[in-house]
Amino acid sequence: MDKLTGNIESDSNSLGKKAGIDKCFDIKGRYLKIGGRRAFFCYAATYANDLLTEQVVSRYINSNIMENDNATSFGERCGSFGFIKYTDDLDECANEIFEGSSALLVDGFKSALVCDTKQIPSRSVDEPESDRVLRGSRDGFTEKLNDNICLLRLRLKTQDLVLKKLSVGKATKTSVILCYINGRADEKFVNSLENKINSIEVDALSMSQESLAECLVKRKWYNPFPKFRYTERPDAASAMMLEGSVIVICENSPQAMILPCSIFDFLQETDDFYFPPLTGTYLRIVRMSVFLVSLFLVPIWFLFVKNPDIIPSFLSFIKPHEFTGLPIVFQILLVEFTVDGLKLASINTPGSLNNSLSVVAGLIIGDFAIEVGWLMPDVILYMSFVTMANFTQPSFELGYAFKFMRILLVILIALFNYIGLAVGILAIIFFIILNNSVSGGRSYLYPLIPFNKDALVRLFFRVKLKPNMQTGKTNTKKSG
Repeated sequence: MDKLTGNIESDSNSLGKKAGIDKCFDIKGRYLKIGGRRAFFCYAATYANDLLTEQVVSRYINSNIMENDNATSFGERCGSFGFIKYTDDLDECANEIFEGSSALLVDGFKSALVCDTKQIPSRSVDEPESDRVLRGSRDGFTEKLNDNICLLRLRLKTQDLVLKKLSVGKATKTSVILCYINGRADEKFVNSLENKINSIEVDALSMSQESLAECLVKRKWYNPFPKFRYTERPDAASAMMLEGSVIVICENSPQAMILPCSIFDFLQETDDFYFPPLTGTYLRIVRMSVFLVSLFLVPIWFLFVKNPDIIPSFLSFIKPHEFTGLPIVFQILLVEFTVDGLKLASINTPGSLNNSLSVVAGLIIGDFAIEVGWLMPDVILYMSFVTMANFTQPSFELGYAFKFMRILLVILIALFNYIGLAVGILAIIFFIILNNSVSGGRSYLYPLIPFNKDALVRLFFRVKLKPNMQTGKTNTKKSG
């Protein structure tokens, strides 16, 4: 750990080497004269706000240095609003420059004055594409930490709000913010989570939130159920913090991680709370029912087709009216893979052609597949419903978890008939029960295990907001 010596020549040379003035075109260093002493100002030009940087430099140049001044006393007397801290560590000083701050070294001072003069480019706080609402706010998180913290503070104007900044990655030193409300979040869980993040030893969080998630929990490759819940909506994140959750925001990512989480948390949506309780409850029940049907509809239909004698008379219409040469199990798997192929194609299709090509491709492929005898109309019908049902909830990971379980059920039924269905259902239950997550003292099946009646009721029914007549406060128990 290299320290500043107070000698401007050696300090400026050392800082220049660590910051990479000779290697990086955007790292600039300039010698100044402040109060009769030599000084060295170092900054990253690509980060710098030109107007703010000029104001900070001008303020220091026009200041006097007292005989008994040190960095702290000089900064307190002459520092601008851009001043953030002092440091005597050259490595820390260089890291601050890499993050966009400016460093001022003054001859005779054994600490550097670090000034916040950065201006980071960012997109606007538009509503996230994957989590839109019919009512409510239209803002969303961005890749810039300051923007995200500002959006949270707009909704949580309380002294109990805690924001802890951590750093992960030897090369990237990615900033990670722990956000929670003191007195509502479980203190033991917060401490445990902070210790886990501090103990992470990786070179870089190259994939931001996903890299952090993989460091926090060891994943089992065969268990597809999501271990973390994400949101890009500040209103949803704020509501979860009021319930006692911890929000983890990672630099360079617009997604906030909600901890702890259970599988039932994925079935709630922000729109439920922007409608009256009756409407919100109806929408929630419809969404849960449709999504659950998407898991069992195709496997149960396939079981009936394999065993037509068990089909009751009132369901006789589900019997296929025509069969093709391709076995039904292969038809189902073919459509499953084809749907994913169309999704990938739509992602890489230019925006102006995206919708039209997706619709045309689906219609043409489906129609011609039926005409040439590859697929039955029944398979196209049921798989179309399942594909649309996956979009009734916003979690991409949960949608694919259900997809993998659906494929597992179909394959087991094809191999073992009734026994295959039973084994598949048991496998799904075990996958859910044994899923590892950052629990915070509760299981992945909360509020069933451990049982919490009130939380279970709120899970299925949109409860009306009740004011507390004694304190004048309102019950804000809701999920985003």
